[in-house]
Amino acid sequence: MSSSPADSLSTPVDGVDVLGSLSPSRAGDFTSCPLLYRFRTIDQLPEPPTEAAARGTVVHKVLEDLFDLPAPERTPRQAAAMIEQAWQDVRDLDPALATLFGEEADGEETGGEKTWLESCRRVLRRYFDLEDPRRLEPAEREHYVETVLESKLLLRGFIDRVDVAADGRIRVVDYKSGRIPSEAYEAKALFQLRFYALVIWRTTGVVPAMLQLIYLGSGDLLRYVPDEADLLATERKIEAIWRAIRVAQESGEWLPSPSRLCSWCAHKALCPAFGGTPPPLPTTTGPVTAGDDVDLD
Repeated sequence: MSSSPADSLSTPVDGVDVLGSLSPSRAGDFTSCPLLYRFRTIDQLPEPPTEAAARGTVVHKVLEDLFDLPAPERTPRQAAAMIEQAWQDVRDLDPALATLFGEEADGEETGGEKTWLESCRRVLRRYFDLEDPRRLEPAEREHYVETVLESKLLLRGFIDRVDVAADGRIRVVDYKSGRIPSEAYEAKALFQLRFYALVIWRTTGVVPAMLQLIYLGSGDLLRYVPDEADLLATERKIEAIWRAIRVAQESGEWLPSPSRLCSWCAHKALCPAFGGTPPPLPTTTGPVTAGDDVDLD
Protein backbone atom coordinates (compact mmCIF):
# COMPACT_ATOMS: atom_id res chain seq x y z
CA MET A 1 0.00 0.00 0.00
CA SER A 2 1.11 3.59 -0.47
CA SER A 3 2.56 5.47 2.45
CA SER A 4 0.64 8.13 4.34
CA PRO A 5 1.72 11.21 6.34
CA ALA A 6 1.11 9.30 9.56
CA ASP A 7 3.53 6.53 8.60
CA SER A 8 6.56 8.73 9.29
CA LEU A 9 5.17 9.81 12.66
CA SER A 10 3.83 6.53 14.05
CA THR A 11 5.80 5.23 17.05
CA PRO A 12 3.77 2.78 19.24
CA VAL A 13 4.21 0.02 16.68
CA ASP A 14 7.81 -0.29 17.85
CA GLY A 15 7.90 -3.59 19.69
CA VAL A 16 4.14 -4.05 19.39
CA ASP A 17 2.57 -6.55 17.00
CA VAL A 18 -0.40 -4.36 16.04
CA LEU A 19 -3.46 -5.79 14.31
CA GLY A 20 -3.72 -2.79 12.03
CA SER A 21 -4.58 0.90 12.25
CA LEU A 22 -7.76 2.92 12.02
CA SER A 23 -8.52 6.62 11.66
CA PRO A 24 -11.90 8.26 12.27
CA SER A 25 -12.39 8.97 8.56
CA ARG A 26 -11.78 5.38 7.55
CA ALA A 27 -13.98 4.12 10.38
CA GLY A 28 -16.66 6.47 9.08
CA ASP A 29 -16.18 5.11 5.56
CA PHE A 30 -16.83 1.55 6.73
CA THR A 31 -19.93 2.41 8.76
CA SER A 32 -21.31 4.39 5.80
CA CYS A 33 -20.41 1.80 3.16
CA PRO A 34 -18.05 -1.18 3.50
CA LEU A 35 -17.41 -1.13 -0.24
CA LEU A 36 -16.30 2.51 -0.08
CA TYR A 37 -13.89 1.53 2.69
CA ARG A 38 -12.51 -1.22 0.43
CA PHE A 39 -12.11 1.12 -2.54
CA ARG A 40 -10.24 3.69 -0.47
CA THR A 41 -8.24 1.51 1.91
CA ILE A 42 -7.73 -1.88 0.26
CA ASP A 43 -7.76 -0.96 -3.45
CA GLN A 44 -6.53 2.61 -2.81
CA LEU A 45 -8.34 3.82 -5.92
CA PRO A 46 -7.57 7.41 -6.89
CA GLU A 47 -10.32 9.99 -6.53
CA PRO A 48 -10.48 13.12 -8.68
CA PRO A 49 -10.11 16.41 -6.81
CA THR A 50 -13.28 18.37 -6.12
CA GLU A 51 -13.81 22.05 -5.51
CA ALA A 52 -15.41 21.37 -2.11
CA ALA A 53 -12.51 19.22 -0.87
CA ALA A 54 -9.93 21.68 -2.19
CA ARG A 55 -11.79 24.55 -0.49
CA GLY A 56 -11.67 22.68 2.80
CA THR A 57 -7.94 22.03 2.42
CA VAL A 58 -7.17 25.67 1.65
CA VAL A 59 -9.31 27.03 4.49
CA HIS A 60 -7.71 24.57 6.93
CA LYS A 61 -4.27 25.71 5.74
CA VAL A 62 -5.08 29.38 6.33
CA LEU A 63 -6.49 28.68 9.79
CA GLU A 64 -3.36 26.69 10.66
CA ASP A 65 -0.97 29.38 9.39
CA LEU A 66 -2.95 32.26 10.90
CA PHE A 67 -1.73 31.33 14.37
CA ASP A 68 1.91 31.70 13.26
CA LEU A 69 1.26 35.44 13.16
CA PRO A 70 1.40 37.78 16.18
CA ALA A 71 -2.04 37.93 17.80
CA PRO A 72 -2.89 41.51 16.67
CA GLU A 73 -2.36 40.52 13.02
CA ARG A 74 -4.92 37.67 13.05
CA THR A 75 -7.62 39.66 11.31
CA PRO A 76 -10.22 38.91 8.61
CA ARG A 77 -8.29 41.09 6.15
CA GLN A 78 -5.05 39.22 6.81
CA ALA A 79 -6.75 35.82 6.51
CA ALA A 80 -8.27 36.79 3.16
CA ALA A 81 -4.83 37.89 1.95
CA MET A 82 -3.42 34.46 2.82
CA ILE A 83 -5.84 32.52 0.61
CA GLU A 84 -3.88 32.63 -2.65
CA GLN A 85 -0.60 31.57 -1.04
CA ALA A 86 -2.37 28.72 0.76
CA TRP A 87 -3.85 27.62 -2.57
CA GLN A 88 -0.38 27.64 -4.12
CA ASP A 89 1.03 25.67 -1.18
CA VAL A 90 -1.59 22.90 -1.36
CA ARG A 91 -1.17 22.65 -5.15
CA ASP A 92 2.57 22.20 -4.67
CA LEU A 93 1.86 19.31 -2.28
CA ASP A 94 -0.81 17.73 -4.49
CA PRO A 95 -0.12 18.17 -8.23
CA ALA A 96 -3.52 16.61 -9.06
CA LEU A 97 -5.13 19.86 -7.94
CA ALA A 98 -3.64 21.58 -10.99
CA THR A 99 -6.35 19.87 -13.04
CA LEU A 100 -9.19 21.29 -10.98
CA PHE A 101 -9.43 24.47 -13.02
CA GLY A 102 -8.29 25.26 -16.53
CA GLU A 103 -5.52 27.79 -17.00
CA GLU A 104 -5.43 30.91 -19.13
CA ALA A 105 -2.72 31.12 -21.77
CA ASP A 106 -0.76 33.65 -19.71
CA GLY A 107 -1.05 31.59 -16.52
CA GLU A 108 -3.60 33.92 -14.94
CA GLU A 109 -6.53 32.62 -12.89
CA THR A 110 -9.54 31.45 -14.86
CA GLY A 111 -12.99 32.83 -14.16
CA GLY A 112 -13.94 29.59 -12.42
CA GLU A 113 -10.89 29.74 -10.20
CA LYS A 114 -11.56 33.36 -9.26
CA THR A 115 -15.13 32.48 -8.27
CA TRP A 116 -13.89 29.51 -6.26
CA LEU A 117 -11.23 31.61 -4.47
CA GLU A 118 -13.94 34.09 -3.52
CA SER A 119 -15.97 31.21 -2.08
CA CYS A 120 -12.93 30.32 0.05
CA ARG A 121 -12.78 33.89 1.32
CA ARG A 122 -16.52 33.86 2.06
CA VAL A 123 -16.23 30.64 4.09
CA LEU A 124 -13.18 31.96 5.92
CA ARG A 125 -14.90 35.21 6.85
CA ARG A 126 -17.49 33.26 8.84
CA TYR A 127 -14.76 31.96 11.12
CA PHE A 128 -14.30 35.44 12.59
CA ASP A 129 -17.99 35.57 13.51
CA LEU A 130 -17.48 32.49 15.69
CA GLU A 131 -14.06 33.03 17.28
CA ASP A 132 -11.54 35.81 17.78
CA PRO A 133 -8.13 34.26 17.00
CA ARG A 134 -6.41 37.25 18.60
CA ARG A 135 -7.56 35.88 21.97
CA LEU A 136 -6.41 32.30 21.35
CA GLU A 137 -3.02 30.59 21.60
CA PRO A 138 -3.53 26.96 20.54
CA ALA A 139 -1.33 24.34 22.18
CA GLU A 140 -1.29 22.29 18.96
CA ARG A 141 -2.33 22.62 15.32
CA GLU A 142 -2.60 19.78 12.80
CA HIS A 143 -1.62 17.61 15.76
CA TYR A 144 -0.83 13.96 15.09
CA VAL A 145 -2.10 11.59 17.80
CA GLU A 146 -2.00 7.84 18.19
CA THR A 147 -2.51 5.10 20.75
CA VAL A 148 -2.59 1.30 20.77
CA LEU A 149 -5.62 -0.27 22.45
CA GLU A 150 -5.35 -3.42 24.57
CA SER A 151 -6.60 -5.34 21.52
CA LYS A 152 -3.45 -4.09 19.70
CA LEU A 153 -5.46 -1.93 17.32
CA LEU A 154 -3.61 1.30 16.51
CA LEU A 155 -5.77 4.44 16.48
CA ARG A 156 -4.32 7.50 14.79
CA GLY A 157 -5.13 10.74 13.05
CA PHE A 158 -4.60 14.49 12.86
CA ILE A 159 -6.50 16.97 15.05
CA ASP A 160 -7.07 20.43 13.58
CA ARG A 161 -6.48 22.23 16.86
CA VAL A 162 -5.94 21.51 20.54
CA ASP A 163 -6.45 24.28 23.11
CA VAL A 164 -5.18 23.91 26.67
CA ALA A 165 -6.44 26.29 29.37
CA ALA A 166 -4.29 27.57 32.20
CA ASP A 167 -5.88 25.03 34.55
CA GLY A 168 -5.06 22.14 32.18
CA ARG A 169 -8.49 21.68 30.62
CA ILE A 170 -8.30 20.45 27.02
CA ARG A 171 -10.52 21.52 24.12
CA VAL A 172 -10.42 19.53 20.87
CA VAL A 173 -11.40 21.63 17.84
CA ASP A 174 -12.22 20.55 14.29
CA TYR A 175 -13.00 22.86 11.36
CA LYS A 176 -15.63 21.91 8.79
CA SER A 177 -16.09 23.98 5.64
CA GLY A 178 -19.58 22.53 5.16
CA ARG A 179 -22.88 23.15 6.93
CA ILE A 180 -23.94 21.89 10.35
CA PRO A 181 -25.76 18.54 10.08
CA SER A 182 -29.30 17.88 11.21
CA GLU A 183 -29.87 16.49 14.70
CA ALA A 184 -30.20 13.01 13.20
CA TYR A 185 -26.58 13.17 12.04
CA GLU A 186 -25.04 14.93 15.07
CA ALA A 187 -23.74 11.71 16.62
CA LYS A 188 -22.01 10.77 13.39
CA ALA A 189 -20.41 14.22 13.20
CA LEU A 190 -19.17 13.99 16.80
CA PHE A 191 -17.74 10.50 16.38
CA GLN A 192 -14.56 11.93 14.88
CA LEU A 193 -13.93 14.12 17.94
CA ARG A 194 -14.89 11.35 20.37
CA PHE A 195 -12.32 9.19 18.58
CA TYR A 196 -9.65 11.86 19.16
CA ALA A 197 -10.78 12.40 22.76
CA LEU A 198 -10.37 8.66 23.37
CA VAL A 199 -6.81 8.75 21.99
CA ILE A 200 -5.95 11.75 24.18
CA TRP A 201 -7.45 10.07 27.25
CA ARG A 202 -5.57 6.83 26.61
CA THR A 203 -2.26 8.64 26.12
CA THR A 204 -2.48 11.35 28.80
CA GLY A 205 -5.07 10.09 31.28
CA VAL A 206 -7.03 13.33 30.82
CA VAL A 207 -10.58 13.42 29.41
CA PRO A 208 -10.92 16.52 27.20
CA ALA A 209 -13.25 19.08 28.75
CA MET A 210 -14.81 20.13 25.43
CA LEU A 211 -15.23 18.87 21.88
CA GLN A 212 -15.99 21.62 19.38
CA LEU A 213 -16.92 21.45 15.71
CA ILE A 214 -16.78 24.74 13.79
CA TYR A 215 -19.03 24.69 10.71
CA LEU A 216 -17.84 27.48 8.44
CA GLY A 217 -20.35 26.71 5.72
CA SER A 218 -23.24 27.77 7.93
CA GLY A 219 -21.50 29.72 10.71
CA ASP A 220 -22.42 27.31 13.51
CA LEU A 221 -20.69 25.75 16.50
CA LEU A 222 -21.43 22.26 17.77
CA ARG A 223 -20.08 21.60 21.27
CA TYR A 224 -20.08 18.48 23.40
CA VAL A 225 -18.74 17.68 26.86
CA PRO A 226 -17.50 14.06 26.97
CA ASP A 227 -16.99 11.86 30.01
CA GLU A 228 -15.31 8.52 30.63
CA ALA A 229 -18.52 6.59 29.89
CA ASP A 230 -18.74 8.30 26.47
CA LEU A 231 -15.17 7.40 25.65
CA LEU A 232 -15.50 3.80 26.80
CA ALA A 233 -18.58 3.50 24.56
CA THR A 234 -16.58 5.02 21.70
CA GLU A 235 -13.82 2.48 22.27
CA ARG A 236 -16.34 -0.37 22.15
CA LYS A 237 -17.78 1.03 18.91
CA ILE A 238 -14.34 1.29 17.32
CA GLU A 239 -13.52 -2.28 18.33
CA ALA A 240 -16.83 -3.46 16.83
CA ILE A 241 -16.08 -1.61 13.58
CA TRP A 242 -12.66 -3.22 13.43
CA ARG A 243 -14.09 -6.71 13.99
CA ALA A 244 -16.53 -6.10 11.16
CA ILE A 245 -13.66 -4.93 8.93
CA ARG A 246 -11.74 -8.12 9.69
CA VAL A 247 -14.77 -10.28 8.90
CA ALA A 248 -15.12 -8.50 5.53
CA GLN A 249 -11.40 -8.90 4.90
CA GLU A 250 -11.49 -12.64 5.63
CA SER A 251 -14.63 -13.28 3.60
CA GLY A 252 -13.81 -10.88 0.77
CA GLU A 253 -17.37 -9.55 0.97
CA TRP A 254 -17.30 -5.77 0.94
CA LEU A 255 -20.97 -4.99 0.51
CA PRO A 256 -22.27 -1.65 -0.79
CA SER A 257 -24.63 0.36 1.37
CA PRO A 258 -26.58 2.69 -0.96
CA SER A 259 -27.61 6.05 0.49
CA ARG A 260 -27.92 9.69 -0.54
CA LEU A 261 -24.11 9.89 -0.16
CA CYS A 262 -23.80 7.81 -3.34
CA SER A 263 -24.43 10.97 -5.37
CA TRP A 264 -20.99 12.24 -4.38
CA CYS A 265 -19.10 8.92 -4.59
CA ALA A 266 -16.17 8.88 -7.02
CA HIS A 267 -16.49 5.10 -7.45
CA LYS A 268 -20.16 4.83 -8.38
CA ALA A 269 -19.35 3.31 -11.78
CA LEU A 270 -17.66 0.36 -10.03
CA CYS A 271 -20.46 -0.24 -7.52
CA PRO A 272 -22.75 -3.29 -7.98
CA ALA A 273 -25.64 -1.27 -6.56
CA PHE A 274 -25.46 0.82 -9.76
CA GLY A 275 -24.62 -1.98 -12.20
CA GLY A 276 -20.86 -1.73 -11.86
CA THR A 277 -18.22 -4.37 -11.18
CA PRO A 278 -15.48 -3.82 -8.56
CA PRO A 279 -11.91 -4.65 -9.61
CA PRO A 280 -10.38 -7.91 -8.36
CA LEU A 281 -9.21 -7.68 -4.76
CA PRO A 282 -5.47 -7.02 -4.52
CA THR A 283 -3.29 -9.58 -2.78
CA THR A 284 -2.33 -8.13 0.61
CA THR A 285 -0.24 -9.31 3.50
CA GLY A 286 0.06 -8.04 7.04
CA PRO A 287 -2.35 -5.83 8.98
CA VAL A 288 -4.77 -3.50 7.30
CA THR A 289 -3.59 0.09 7.64
CA ALA A 290 -6.60 2.35 7.40
CA GLY A 291 -4.96 5.60 6.53
CA ASP A 292 -5.13 8.99 8.17
CA ASP A 293 -7.93 11.32 8.97
CA VAL A 294 -8.13 13.44 5.86
CA ASP A 295 -11.75 14.58 6.01
CA LEU A 296 -11.64 18.29 5.28
CA ASP A 297 -15.21 18.89 4.27
